[in-house]
Amino acid sequence: MGQCSFNPIEKRRKMIESIQEYVYQEHGKEIGEIAAENHLQYIFENIAPFIYNEGIKDAKKVMENRLGNIEEDLYSLERPID
Repeated sequence: MGQCSFNPIEKRRKMIESIQEYVYQEHGKEIGEIAAENHLQYIFENIAPFIYNEGIKDAKKVMENRLGNIEEDLYSLERPID
């Protein structure tokens, strides 16, 4: 898979940099690391749970579909009994 492997500190630093860049691009203001960290903490506490829950719902649908397919496959393997 084409995923990058970052350590947690590097991930957090990238998120903070992303917030700083976003604020600058959208509002023309530079914010420091502490302000960006506060934004990130707000996102984690107040926005991320909504996104996480949607991901769980999506994963549940995928698993239900896969289990349904497995169930169908297993039924198709049954042998008729006279």
